[in-house]
Amino acid sequence: MNSLFSLEGKTALVTGASRGLGQGIAVGLAKAGADIIGVGTRSLENTRKEVEAAGGTFYELISDLSKEDAAEKLAADAIAVKGRVDVLVNNAGIIRRSEAENFSNDDWFDVINVNQHAVFQLSREIGKHMLENQSGKIINIASMLSYQGGLKVPAYTASKHAVAGLTKSLANEWSSKGVNVNAIAPGYMATDNTAPIREDESRNAYITSRIPQGRWGTPEDLQGAAVFLASDASDYVNGHVLNVDGGWMSS
Repeated sequence: MNSLFSLEGKTALVTGASRGLGQGIAVGLAKAGADIIGVGTRSLENTRKEVEAAGGTFYELISDLSKEDAAEKLAADAIAVKGRVDVLVNNAGIIRRSEAENFSNDDWFDVINVNQHAVFQLSREIGKHMLENQSGKIINIASMLSYQGGLKVPAYTASKHAVAGLTKSLANEWSSKGVNVNAIAPGYMATDNTAPIREDESRNAYITSRIPQGRWGTPEDLQGAAVFLASDASDYVNGHVLNVDGGWMSS
C-alpha cells in the first residue's frame, strides 16, 4: 500500500511555492519522495529549507506568471532541470478585493491572467511533455469560489470557476493518454490571502461557525490530497475537484 502513494523518482513542479498553500503542498510531495521544482516571483529559500528538512531535493525557478511569455519559458526551464516533469501543481494565484461596481479593468485582467490564463498555458506546455511520455499528473488549485459567488472578489471567483471547468476539459482530452488532470478546492485556509477576512471579527466568527470541523484549514491539510492526486493511487481519478474544506460544502 505504501508504494501506491509513493512519489519516489518523480519530479513535481509547484507554482506559487514561496509560502502558504504552495509551500505546504511542496513539502507534502517531498515527504512522499518527490523532487520539487518550486516556482515563485522571489526567493524560495524558506521553502527550500522546509523541503530539505522533509528529506527532499529542491530546485528553484523564479518566474512572474503574469507576463505573457512566462509560462512557456517556465515549462522549458522546468523540464530542463531533470529532463522530465511528472507532476504539475498549478497553485500560483492572486486576489484583488473591491465592490463589483468599482472593480477596475486592471485588477480584473491581473487576476484573470495569473489565475486562469497562466494555468491554461502552463498546463498546455507541460501537458505536451506529459503526453509525449504518456504519463503525468496535473493538479489545479480551485476554491470554494469555484462553486460560490463570494463577496467583493468578482475576478477571483470567475477565475476559480474557470479552473474547475478547465480541469474537466483537459481531463476529457488527456485521461485516455496517460495524463490525469484533477483539482483541489481548499476551504477557508489561514494564509496571507485570507488575512483581511480573519481580521474582520464578525466575519471570521461567522465563517468558523459554519465550518463543521470548527476551524480554518492550514497548508498542511492539503498535503494528503495532493499526494493522493499525484500518486498511482489516483490513476482512475480524472476531472475531479476534491474539496478539502472541513465540511464547508456539506453545511
